[in-house]
Amino acid sequence: QVQLVESGGGLVQPGGSLRLSCAASGRILVIYDMDWYRQAPGKQRELVAGITRGGSTNYADSVKGRFTISRDNAKNTVSLQMNSLKPEDTAVYYCNARVSTWPGSVGDHWGQGTQVTVSS
Repeated sequence: QVQLVESGGGLVQPGGSLRLSCAASGRILVIYDMDWYRQAPGKQRELVAGITRGGSTNYADSVKGRFTISRDNAKNTVSLQMNSLKPEDTAVYYCNARVSTWPGSVGDHWGQGTQVTVSS
């Protein structure tokens, strides 16, 4: 069993900042890739940012230079620092992690999502 819990969502004005966090718990052996996805109303889910266990990162073109993903392997957490927020960033943000669990299975796990609304 693995649980992912996101936090940090809320309402922010354009140009503002918000930091999302995701904590993983359960029978975790190793967490490999960790990602942030988002789904805006009327749109498909999209990958926002990803980070490997070793710290390599990638970002969607729409958020490059504004968002920063990071992780703490000791605490099994991943964060997304979002700066210079735009109305088009409004979406439900989901944490995803590929996890090896005891006694030895590997699979993807999702958090429940957290709402981010960017509006005046």
